[in-house]
Amino acid sequence: SLEGSLKLKEISYIHSEAYAAGELKHGTISLIEEGTLVVALATVNDLFDKTISNIKEVKARGAVVMGLTTQEHYDDMASVCDHVVIVPDSEEFTLPSLAVVPLQLFGYYVASLKGCDIDKPRNLAKSVTVE
Repeated sequence: SLEGSLKLKEISYIHSEAYAAGELKHGTISLIEEGTLVVALATVNDLFDKTISNIKEVKARGAVVMGLTTQEHYDDMASVCDHVVIVPDSEEFTLPSLAVVPLQLFGYYVASLKGCDIDKPRNLAKSVTVE
């Protein structure tokens, strides 16, 4: 989620923040209002039910929710989200690598729709220089 949020900021210039789902009620929920986009990642089986509960909370406050989950959990996510992106079922330790791809593509397409120069984002400097 951190990488997806960063990519959205870097190339589309839209403010975005990534939070662990468990942090929602520690102030973050106060930012949710009608039309706020929430991208909810629900790929960890042990936390899936809690994430669904959080999605219901933000939906009750008017958020538009794009959920990202595995094929196994598609039906459950589709019942509470406005849009669902799926990644293949896989070993849990590989899911962050699978999930980052659609998040990066989301940032790319948002930037493209806004007419941003995706290949040359403004004000970004290389963090590593080659001497």
